[in-house]
Amino acid sequence: MSSDLFSQLVTGDRAALAKAITIIESLSSQHIAQADELLTQAIQAKKNSFRIGVTGVPGVGKSSFINSFGNLLVKDFGKRLAVLAIDPSSNQSYGSILGDKTRMETLSVLPDVFIRPTPTGGNLGGVARRTRETILLCEAAGYDTILIETVGVGQSEYVADSVSDCLLLLLLPNAGDELQGIKRGIMELADIVVLNKIDITEKQILLQAQTDINNAVHLLPARHEGWTVPVLKHALNNREDEITIWQSLLTFIEHQKANGAFEAKRLLQKEVWLKEVVRDKLESSFFNHPDLDRKIQKALVDFSEGNKGLGKLASELILSWKQS
Repeated sequence: MSSDLFSQLVTGDRAALAKAITIIESLSSQHIAQADELLTQAIQAKKNSFRIGVTGVPGVGKSSFINSFGNLLVKDFGKRLAVLAIDPSSNQSYGSILGDKTRMETLSVLPDVFIRPTPTGGNLGGVARRTRETILLCEAAGYDTILIETVGVGQSEYVADSVSDCLLLLLLPNAGDELQGIKRGIMELADIVVLNKIDITEKQILLQAQTDINNAVHLLPARHEGWTVPVLKHALNNREDEITIWQSLLTFIEHQKANGAFEAKRLLQKEVWLKEVVRDKLESSFFNHPDLDRKIQKALVDFSEGNKGLGKLASELILSWKQS
């Protein structure tokens, strides 16, 4: 079944791609083997893409920017575009509104565009738990440019950088002391900064914001040797602004490839991915052990009565699992 689905997927069948992504996102045990087969086929296809992370505070206009910028990439530069729009989930139900696609009206109807709204499912880092796998499937389906819209800026947003080749940070020029609000960490990760919604910003405020952010960027340690993070501007549906942003993205990738940093980052991302999958497999094996509930209840009694510390109890539970 997975082989048939993958064969449909590589022809550009968007319904097949959507179904394949649903399988790899599934927590059902019956989908594990199918998911592994699909991902193996995607890896063997050896397709590639330009992976661009788009992040920024809620309300900065990420979805509207992607709608406008994506139209330019498809219509003017002939790109096949996949958009992974990550929405925050409820901590209780893990449900999500998935409203980003509704703000990409003109982009979503284009035949060379695939948009996948996905809840984080409680996953930290601004991306969903199977974002990396989804990227592989989109590449196998022939999408050469992938925009990953994160849930917003947070202290664990670094994960967005671990799935992208370039991290684009959108800022609002009239948001006051925004640099402090979004934390230093995300500024250090940004490869390109874009001041968004400048068409509704007073000129004096815009000029001050450019100065402040340029100063902030130069005070931070250089992340990439020989690369100065540019601070660009964007007004909605402004073709000139969007061409400048696209050229800056291409210049960054050329710079990274020229000094070997592009391949080095891709390799590091694969290492992180492998460790995460191993961690997931170990956790699943441990918590699905048939005797675990009974042993945890016994450990809780020991802990509640002060007989043993948590570290010792955890070690005993793990040792018991390994020996079973």
